[in-house]
Amino acid sequence: MAKIETMHNRLKPMLPLFVALLMTGVPLIAFTQSSEEQAVLAPIYSMFKAMSERDAAAIKAPTLPGGTMVLMRDGKPAQMTFEAFAERVGKPGKNQIEERIHDPLVRVDNDLAVVWARFDFLVDGKVDHCGTDLFNLVRVDGKWLVASVADTGTKTCSAK
Repeated sequence: MAKIETMHNRLKPMLPLFVALLMTGVPLIAFTQSSEEQAVLAPIYSMFKAMSERDAAAIKAPTLPGGTMVLMRDGKPAQMTFEAFAERVGKPGKNQIEERIHDPLVRVDNDLAVVWARFDFLVDGKVDHCGTDLFNLVRVDGKWLVASVADTGTKTCSAK
């Protein structure tokens, strides 16, 4: 019990900092990852932001030209280029869309990285589908680019 009280006393002064960070919208996970992992995740978060803004050019910006996506739906793969995906998602729409990943697992070897993470895809603030995202990234001229994406998608999400 003494250990718990000691930990509580140490963390209590940090509570205002955590609240302030939450209010800024910065994912807390960013503070538990190395700077290299944060750099790998940056183009993914950039792509998600562009998707929510329905900005086709910005969706393509953090991707490797010619890169592809494989979206698994009902056991069937739907393949498309990043360009086709950007054109599809980048069209004006009535609904607000947002994709969020959770607890990403990042692995880096030199100029190659992979990110595996659970995701939720929201439409107008409600979970539409969820699953697992798998991103392959390459570092070109010191900049991480998304080379390919694969994901699973299901409508049976616990967050619905």
